[in-house]
Amino acid sequence: MQLNITPYILYSDGKGNIFEDLSLHPAGRSGWDALPIPDDEWIELPEGGQLYELPGRRGIGLDAETGEMALCDKGWAVAAFIPPAHTGYYIAAYETMPDAPTLPLFCYTAVGWWDGKFYVPARRVEQDIRQECAGFDDKKVKAGVQQMQQAYPHNRLVQHLANNCALTYECPAARNYFMGRWECPIPSSPACNANCVGCISFQPEEESIVSTQDRLTFKPTAQEIVEFTVPHLESAPYPIVSFGQGCEGEPLLMWETIRESILEMRKHTPKGSININTNGSKPNAVRALCEAGLNSIRVSLNSAREHIYTPYYRPNNYRFEDIIESLKVVREFGGWTSINYFVFPGMTDSVEEYEALRKLISETGLNMIQWRNFNIDPDWYLGKIGVSDTGEILGMKQLMDLIQEEFPDLKYGYFNPPMERITGNYEQDFAHH
Repeated sequence: MQLNITPYILYSDGKGNIFEDLSLHPAGRSGWDALPIPDDEWIELPEGGQLYELPGRRGIGLDAETGEMALCDKGWAVAAFIPPAHTGYYIAAYETMPDAPTLPLFCYTAVGWWDGKFYVPARRVEQDIRQECAGFDDKKVKAGVQQMQQAYPHNRLVQHLANNCALTYECPAARNYFMGRWECPIPSSPACNANCVGCISFQPEEESIVSTQDRLTFKPTAQEIVEFTVPHLESAPYPIVSFGQGCEGEPLLMWETIRESILEMRKHTPKGSININTNGSKPNAVRALCEAGLNSIRVSLNSAREHIYTPYYRPNNYRFEDIIESLKVVREFGGWTSINYFVFPGMTDSVEEYEALRKLISETGLNMIQWRNFNIDPDWYLGKIGVSDTGEILGMKQLMDLIQEEFPDLKYGYFNPPMERITGNYEQDFAHH
């Protein structure tokens, strides 16, 4: 629903209370710059959205009378976390004070207040409701956990998904698995061949941020994987099983085990889709998995440009070209390819990135972009990858429209599509089943 409104800026008093300041409209951050947010880019903050106080930071706004840029010095800046299935157009704009702490690994979207409601500059990119708060039922999750732990008492993966993922971290993928529906996560690798700056499962002791969860500590066997995934493929609605999760390293390092699991799963059931979320670093391993029966791949990227990718991923023994090759291999087998594209307004929508993205799509025959909000402190990220000037900007909304116009068959979304969507009517709203 497009609105034409000009919300007011928000600030926090440092005690958990948020107020609006009617003298300023919020600016949006793009790269290092603060910009006015177009009136038609605001939507109501979706259900499941949250507000964050940004300690040590003053919000940047536009004077409601003169339109001049000004700091809101009444309190700390405020940003929004927008829930899955939505992509933000602007980061919250603020000035950082010298002693401000590094922000934890969340996304920080611009936010404003208008007529009793919170608004964010964003769009919904996905009709799927699979991670909406309203859809989760704690009782069902807990009952599912109990039932699965009884059914698979010796399966370390089921225990990990139950105790760590579903109950401790409330991971939406694990909670869906225990509710018996949709995408079932298969963490499979404790090791990784990248050292991502914003890794959510492993941060060095000396770093100023902490990882959001603990990483898997063991190597599952093919038998453990097959034991709980086959029943899921058989019985869940719109079933997918996915290797490569936030609580693990790089699944392609365990490709032999994964290959064995896929072959074994397919001996038992032809149903559903087998997916891998990966950094795409080993095209030969990807080929072996496709030969075994892998249906789809999602490769994570912060950028389609090698010189922006490498300082963030800090790859060991692989190169940017390997990722492109992995996407091509899956298309060669007729599989579905997505990129998990970390959206950072001011970087993602730069003219240079737009050209690189067009080249990647054409070269690989990409099926889908999952436009994901980048969970990272913006100043820290740009500092870590050494970007002081982000160049000419199109704007996120314009970028998304331009790419869609040029590649009408390319799908936009936020989640890995089930087989029914891949092979059938992609746009159908299967949310209600």
